[in-house]
Amino acid sequence: MSTCTTASAELGEPVGATAATARTWLLIEQPGPWGAKALTGSRLDPAVGRALDRAADGTGVRIALIRRPGRHADSHTPARHRVHIGHTAPGRGWVRSDTVADPAELVELDFAALGAGSHDGFGAAHAGPPLALVCTNGRRDRCCAVRGRPLAAELAASGGADTWEVTHLGGHRFSPTMLVLPYGYVYGRVDGRVAKDALEAARSGRIVLDGCRGRSTWDRPGQAADLAVRALAGEDLEDALTVRRTVAEPDGSGWSVLVAHTDGRAWDVTVARTAAQPPRPESCDGPLGTPALLEATGITAVTGRS
Repeated sequence: MSTCTTASAELGEPVGATAATARTWLLIEQPGPWGAKALTGSRLDPAVGRALDRAADGTGVRIALIRRPGRHADSHTPARHRVHIGHTAPGRGWVRSDTVADPAELVELDFAALGAGSHDGFGAAHAGPPLALVCTNGRRDRCCAVRGRPLAAELAASGGADTWEVTHLGGHRFSPTMLVLPYGYVYGRVDGRVAKDALEAARSGRIVLDGCRGRSTWDRPGQAADLAVRALAGEDLEDALTVRRTVAEPDGSGWSVLVAHTDGRAWDVTVARTAAQPPRPESCDGPLGTPALLEATGITAVTGRS
């Protein structure tokens, strides 16, 4: 039986500009099995999950559950839950870590401030290697478990990153998918080599374009523009580029995106939107669809920044 990942790969669907949008990630350790909607379908108290979801709504904070790679279908409940919060804006990114006895404590966080980039003294600065978050939630889509769990296990065994399984990064058909913090770049269709290259680059504040879906800080047009300028300029420093402005075309066909470099250069990037053809499953149990494809169709250098 063909899977959504097989169909997407065979049709040559590009992975660029498909990352979930989140300025800040709140990652909560919750071992055990996860349901399709993990915040209310795991061993986390569903009332707490709903309260967290309400608190984060509209703030730019995306919440996910995490667990260490390995066996997880058990009744283990940790005495304390590891929590990572990562803000992804270029030049202003950070990861803060702590443990809590009860995830209900997190409902009291200032989510608007977190989304804007203020951690308000939460926990302590993450001093370890980059965080590697690999989607493995088979209840969301079986491809995430079949392809994601072996990658998470390989990365954990290699010791080059602080590796976690995560509930959902979007884009099942690009499994295995991986989020790298502190920078917020998401990767798809990654094997062990690509994943390790991305994590090694992150140690020195750099990114790799191979398999890169985009930076979660930006909306999808911004992701397309950021990746296109990086490819054109050969720029791999994570904080070198900022999406300054995104303007939608009146006819809905695309966007004009201004991307600025820290050295003063800037580019106006035209991003077009088309529907993927022929129809393909966007998840293994879902109907055929024509997901939006975003592609940079023109890049023009401009003077200065706006």
